[in-house]
Amino acid sequence: MNPLKPLAMLAVAAFALCAVTAIQAANETDSISTEDFVEEASAKGVAEIETAKLALEKSGNEKVKGFAQMMIDDHRRANQELAELAKRKDLDVSDDAELINQAKAMVLKLRGEGSFDKAYMNNQVVAHRQTIELFRRGVNVKDEEIAAFARETLPKLEQHLQRAEQINGELPEN
Repeated sequence: MNPLKPLAMLAVAAFALCAVTAIQAANETDSISTEDFVEEASAKGVAEIETAKLALEKSGNEKVKGFAQMMIDDHRRANQELAELAKRKDLDVSDDAELINQAKAMVLKLRGEGSFDKAYMNNQVVAHRQTIELFRRGVNVKDEEIAAFARETLPKLEQHLQRAEQINGELPEN
């Protein structure tokens, strides 16, 4: 394989990540519609599950693997609950991770074992901060059941962030 190909893929993923992050940052302070909240929350949940599965495959660190399994279990439950709510309300949920999270997953796939754990946990800290911001906006959507879902889910997301920060702080810098 051409040794430059992984670098080119990494550069494209990094560019996409920067572009989407800038757009997201501009939108974070805005209110959010019920439909957009459901779509974004479900996409973030899918992304959590996808990257966690990758962590179970690539990580050799038991704390990272335990965290990844928790992400799969908790986000699968939350996604199922959100999907049931959305179905009753005739709202669409996302089957795919958002573009930014697809780019992050691509970057993680390219990581070697030595740098994967730190990259994954850094990703988890950032992802959970963004998801918490989304859910804080979600508590104000017009649909009370969806707003209640956001309120009830926030403490679990905050626990995930605390655990991600703790594990990330324990890992050596690469």
